[in-house]
Amino acid sequence: MKLEKKNQKIQTINKKNILRNLFTSNVFFAFLSGLFLFLSFPKYGSGWFAWIALIPLFYALKNVTEFKQGLLLGFITGIVSYIGIIYWIAYVIVHYGYLPLYTGIILMLLLASYLSVYLSLFAGGIVYCKDKVPLFLSAPVLWVCFEYGKSIMLTGFPWENLGYSQYLNTYLIQFADILGVSGISFLIVLVNAVVFRVISTRTKKEYFLAGGVFFILTVIYAYGVYRVEQVSKMVSQSPGIEVSLIQGNIDQSVKWDKNQKRATLNIYEYLSLKNVPGSGSLIVWPETAVPFKFQVMNDLHDQIVNLSLKTKSWLLFGSISHLREQDNYFNSAYLLSPNGDVRGRYDKVHLVPYGEYVPLRKLMPFVEGFTEGIGDFGVGPGFYPLSMDDKKIGVLICYEAILPSAARAYKNNAAELLVNITNDAWFGATSAPFQHFSMIVFRAVETRLYLVRAANTGISGIVHPTGKIVAATNIFQEDALKGYVKFVKIPTFYDQCGDILVLFCFVISGLFFIISFMRRNKKCQ
Repeated sequence: MKLEKKNQKIQTINKKNILRNLFTSNVFFAFLSGLFLFLSFPKYGSGWFAWIALIPLFYALKNVTEFKQGLLLGFITGIVSYIGIIYWIAYVIVHYGYLPLYTGIILMLLLASYLSVYLSLFAGGIVYCKDKVPLFLSAPVLWVCFEYGKSIMLTGFPWENLGYSQYLNTYLIQFADILGVSGISFLIVLVNAVVFRVISTRTKKEYFLAGGVFFILTVIYAYGVYRVEQVSKMVSQSPGIEVSLIQGNIDQSVKWDKNQKRATLNIYEYLSLKNVPGSGSLIVWPETAVPFKFQVMNDLHDQIVNLSLKTKSWLLFGSISHLREQDNYFNSAYLLSPNGDVRGRYDKVHLVPYGEYVPLRKLMPFVEGFTEGIGDFGVGPGFYPLSMDDKKIGVLICYEAILPSAARAYKNNAAELLVNITNDAWFGATSAPFQHFSMIVFRAVETRLYLVRAANTGISGIVHPTGKIVAATNIFQEDALKGYVKFVKIPTFYDQCGDILVLFCFVISGLFFIISFMRRNKKCQ
């Protein structure tokens, strides 16, 4: 009897040790997936990591049966990846919110934790659907659903969604003109799931499945090769214009200094005159390049007007504005004609929380420093193009360039060129300027429009409608970029139908959970 009890005790201890070792192993693999996801994005990583990034997480979830364990492992993957991707949030908070380092780290971790919830739910969903729905179906569908949720909930934060990791993979991303960046995310997760199944099972069924996915990839790459050639030919036949993108490299610490207004304007004037494009062309200055109210008639206003007259060019620049003195300010872009008259003004529509307005101001008064003493900005009426005589341009200010819906709205309102003006000085020499630039590539592909970008401290650049980066500047240097762009009219499936894949995935995921729920109930009866 004593020997039997002793054996039972030994078995219990062994079982606990096995479970403990298994949990430790699962945590390690979840951590590894988070590391690979972080390394999928610039400036420290490569897009190739994305194709294997989720395999360790799938391995960790392989023997997990409890939903809450799946949630935990997904959260670990999420927190590791997002700390790596958005660590620069702490830099911004410390340097421009004037808060202690530990506060900046805590606030960054809070945001990373929130974003990790979506990856946690993704992993939990896989566990819930396990044995009812094949991984190669559940994983890409659930990923697209939760990635889209992250992109729209609480004003949305679509920063470096998985598909953006492929911004340099020119032939692959041509597919985005059909299903958008979500289509690329779907494909990456599908490949991860199938590779995992082949590695872990190695049956004829899995090899056949891998062959099918390889065929899909081949078709997508073939489409990419064909589309690049086709679009390039159509672009070559379109009318064009010379552009000059001015990068003033104004330090954020002095940008709003009243004593620096003239000096700042002189830098932009000097660079513009030194890099004058052809008569009737376009000069672009960054977001809030003019650190004062352009609409106030004074000598600073006249200096800008005279510049457009001297260069005989269109001039697009960022400035704050207001309708009436007592109203909120707007983060705006003005367009001057070669004759010096204002042809249009665009007021930013999608504002950045804690950067351009302060939600929950009474609860978090310390974040008011980010609005530079101006207060909350007003919201513009919509994404309406500005007219350069008979040509229309869509202006995306800062964060708006990472919103597919904004570029689509411009395309559907007959825009023939996209212009992104931004001030990434906030980010310093972190990964953020490189990440920000990587995402704008997809706006060009989705709409098949040229996209030009003027950034205060870089990266400024020109992106071809095929997504090829024609030219780009380095960060934190005074520079100007001259090039030639075309006004393009190429319809795409994506600009007409939008995120139809997302809708499909939500419907399919709903069916997955219904099927899983019904089968679980049958087992309980």
